[in-house]
Amino acid sequence: MQKASFNAVFDPHCRLLILGSLPGDASLTAGHYYAHPRNAFWPIISQLIDVDLTQRPFAERYTLIKQHGIALWDVVQQASRVGSLDTAIQAPQLNSLHTWCTELDQLQIVAFNGQTAAKYGSKLIPGYIKQVVLPSSSPAYTLSFNQKCHTWLTELAPHLKT
Repeated sequence: MQKASFNAVFDPHCRLLILGSLPGDASLTAGHYYAHPRNAFWPIISQLIDVDLTQRPFAERYTLIKQHGIALWDVVQQASRVGSLDTAIQAPQLNSLHTWCTELDQLQIVAFNGQTAAKYGSKLIPGYIKQVVLPSSSPAYTLSFNQKCHTWLTELAPHLKT
């Protein structure tokens, strides 16, 4: 089944770009990033920016993360995939990350949400931009929430707008 990523959520002055691989089925059905109720993304970002995003409408979540210098997008523009697992991605067509990142003049770091995003995207990021691979926020990745959160906060907090 052919699946496609969402448009990027960003402000042209963002400092931090978080890249996933390709939205899962729950997110695609909802039409929003990280919509699966067990995905740790929004609880982690809530701790990162010290604002509870988990009960807010997605449009408000996006506005608040942009105010903190955070952008979201996916590495894979479209691909064939049955189900939601990254391991099932076939024939991926990638977003034009290199060009896009060069246009974001304040971008300091690209954070890959999981190994698959890094596998497909790491070579597309300009060399002068720091890259970090974070543990996947997906419920399929069984690392504890506290471990995921600690790593995300340690790596990303220095790059937020204050």
